[in-house]
Amino acid sequence: MFEALSEKLELTFKKLRGQGKVSANNIQEALREVRLALLEADVNFKVVKSFLDAVTTKALGQEVLQTLSPDQHFIKIVKDELTSLLGETQAELSLKATPPLIIMLVGLQGSGKTTTAGKLALHLKRDKKRTPYLVPADMQRPAAIEQLKSLGEQLAMPVHDSKPGVSPVTIGQQAIEQARSRFFDVIILDTAGRLHIDEALMQELKTMKEVLHPHHILMVADAMTGQDAVKQAQAFDQLLDLTGIIMTKLDGDARGGAALSMRQTVGKPILFSGIGEKLDALEPFYPDRLASRILGMGDVLSLIEKAQSAYEEKETLRLENLVKKEFSLADFQEHLRSISKMGSIGEILEMLPGGKKLTQNVDITQAEKEFKRVDAIINSMTLEERRQPGILNGSRRRRIARGSGTTVTEVNRLIKQFLEMKKMMQRMNRLGARRFLGRLPGLFQ
Repeated sequence: MFEALSEKLELTFKKLRGQGKVSANNIQEALREVRLALLEADVNFKVVKSFLDAVTTKALGQEVLQTLSPDQHFIKIVKDELTSLLGETQAELSLKATPPLIIMLVGLQGSGKTTTAGKLALHLKRDKKRTPYLVPADMQRPAAIEQLKSLGEQLAMPVHDSKPGVSPVTIGQQAIEQARSRFFDVIILDTAGRLHIDEALMQELKTMKEVLHPHHILMVADAMTGQDAVKQAQAFDQLLDLTGIIMTKLDGDARGGAALSMRQTVGKPILFSGIGEKLDALEPFYPDRLASRILGMGDVLSLIEKAQSAYEEKETLRLENLVKKEFSLADFQEHLRSISKMGSIGEILEMLPGGKKLTQNVDITQAEKEFKRVDAIINSMTLEERRQPGILNGSRRRRIARGSGTTVTEVNRLIKQFLEMKKMMQRMNRLGARRFLGRLPGLFQ
């Protein structure tokens, strides 16, 4: 995400290092580089001009703090203005309404509306303790109804039994009655899209708004389409008065211009960002955190939140108990699975300060394969072998290698890794589990 922009900004900041002070000359030179980087990232030219004017005013109008070098001073100003550009503070989706609260998703075909409907439902159920009701109202795409029903099955969530040939307005009215009678407190309407904006599409959406009175109208925008996404959002907002934006495919090779231009150009907040294909890959949008990631500072807060989600309180308590008893291969496997719940290794590394460099030096694909290989090896062991790794003699290791489709060398390597982690757990035990774990949050403050 934003790789090209991040690299160009980093090169610009490097040129400021070693300068004795921030001067008009070196700031103007740096700003020229930043301007080119933003334009190449497909950021709206008016947004670029406004951004650079604000940075220039602050950079030349402030004294450099004694604790900051010229490049650090400039980076701080750029980060502050990037955060402002993206919306300053997180904008939350208000859920205050008499149930059922109606959320209408709009956007063009291919933007990811249907998948986003499932992701949003999961977010509302898991994080907001709501009971969502998914409603297929896309009568233009034959597979749309079945796709949403399939997502509902995966998520174990109710989906309205929409029938082909019925008008979207009628489907919406029927769904509202169903939601009231079955006590669902949020309705998520998946509406039709087109390959481009046309009068028929807009009239259909306008009629749905006038009859169904949705509490929120959210546009699902594909970040990969750059400034086209911004123009589409402007058109939808002009007719429907959008509540906010959901940016999808922010994990792709997008140049980033849509995300950086959307808030300033459309005037509506980005509420969520889609950062992967999995159904849990939808995150609240935090302007300050994205600004940090663009500038290579990482996003430790999001990493901590992912860790907290993967390691719920009962998991943490179980970890404390583990260090007081024998640490087994079964426990080792559980911890690796908890880490994988946080996302791909690439996503985790990118959230660390300097993480982009780490991803360049690590073979992400190979690391992901290693996780799966370890899981397969442990799955090929008997319960007794997982609990008592000391009994793993040569013949047992050969049998495990055959069963997992690996080699004895790979099995031996896993045992070695496990023993190293076991030593760490023993050190934790000597230090005191709660004292050890209590230190972790402080590392990120």
